Amino acid sequence: MSDEEFENTDAGASETYPMEGGQIRKGGHIMIKGHPCKVENVTTSKTGKHGHAKCHFYGVDIFSGKKMEDLVSASHATSVPFVKKSEYMCIGVDEDGFVSAMDENNEVREDLKLPENMNPEPPGAKELSNKIRELLDEGVDFMIVVTAACGVEQIMDVKVMVNTK
Repeated sequence: MSDEEFENTDAGASETYPMEGGQIRKGGHIMIKGHPCKVENVTTSKTGKHGHAKCHFYGVDIFSGKKMEDLVSASHATSVPFVKKSEYMCIGVDEDGFVSAMDENNEVREDLKLPENMNPEPPGAKELSNKIRELLDEGVDFMIVVTAACGVEQIMDVKVMVNTK
């Protein structure tokens, strides 16, 4: 095999990692029915006649805001998503609803959609999209906060930069 065969292959990085159900806490993340969720509440039952304590997870899908729940054995592994938050300086929005944004290395991205153009549309998407347009129209410097998990990237918030003049 030559080195050329490996150059264009995917590294196969996983979108999740295993963790014992009993180790996941409120405020953490968990995969519920294939959706990355933030844990809102956890209740744990004691071991019963079948031998395993159970954890009942109540979570909210981090992208859609949909409430979800799951029951997992406390001693068995379950999937936890890798969740990453990034901030980008917002430069503009084109007519198709794609945001131009710049990272800390001054590299420009133009592949992020306004929240109202996401499918499914997250809660508060229209308000956040309108706020982005308004801040751009006013010439205000601001950052967009992007959450990435399980192959999805979505604008979740904006942070107005404060002038220290």
